[in-house]
Amino acid sequence: MPDTEPDVRMPTLFIPHGGGPCFFMEWNPPQTWTTTAKFLKGIAASLPQRPKAILVVSGHWDTPEFAVGSGAAPALIYDYSGFPPHTYQLRYDAPGDPALAARVQALLEQAGIEAHLDSQRGFDHGVFIPLKVAFPDARIPVVTLSVRSDLDPAVHLAAGHALAPLRHENVLILGSGMSFHNMRGYGDPKFGPVSDTFDAWLTDAVQQPGPAREAALTAWADAPAARKSHPPGKEEHLIPLMVAAGAAADGVGQKVFSDRVMETTISAFRFD
Repeated sequence: MPDTEPDVRMPTLFIPHGGGPCFFMEWNPPQTWTTTAKFLKGIAASLPQRPKAILVVSGHWDTPEFAVGSGAAPALIYDYSGFPPHTYQLRYDAPGDPALAARVQALLEQAGIEAHLDSQRGFDHGVFIPLKVAFPDARIPVVTLSVRSDLDPAVHLAAGHALAPLRHENVLILGSGMSFHNMRGYGDPKFGPVSDTFDAWLTDAVQQPGPAREAALTAWADAPAARKSHPPGKEEHLIPLMVAAGAAADGVGQKVFSDRVMETTISAFRFD
């Protein structure tokens, strides 16, 4: 990537973070996550320049009001279970950025959205697993943002709007989740068509102009196969997309990756 340039607007992204520490262990079949890993590895080269920091909205952190990870040296949270012992020894020693965390909080509160700083929060696996693939040198500071427990899409779109100025400050806003996340559906061929139906709707919604896109995403639960793809109360893996889309404003949205994983379709989206 080129050196940092002024007046460059960073894109925002919604990415699949995979299943637990899936990129760092053997899988059956072995190539299950290969294509997703290749996509994640290509993110850095796809950006207009190296980000000065990354703001990650993780579907694995929900709080009653928005919370911003503000620690200077966040630890890792191994919030997965039943995986090989070595996956609990993985390291990702990226620094935090307390100043950016305070900026995030200020932008949200200026928009009338309550938010607090959490200096103790570490990087959960929705943060460190995909970043370890996409930015393996762990030198770019990382700040985390929770999803709000009510999982209200309109509120998360509004949060994205509030955070949009960061795109002009060379901060990469990254929503980390899964476009399909029904645990009962993974590995079940009957859910292939379900995931395809919702993915087609979601792709169309993302690629609409800004106002139409936000109207569609606000009403995502009414989409075909929506509740079979994200069961009621379990849509925390989709909600980070709303922040990325909200920060895009009128920018162009597009699907930049899709793959068949465990009998279901998963996708990634980018907003420029």
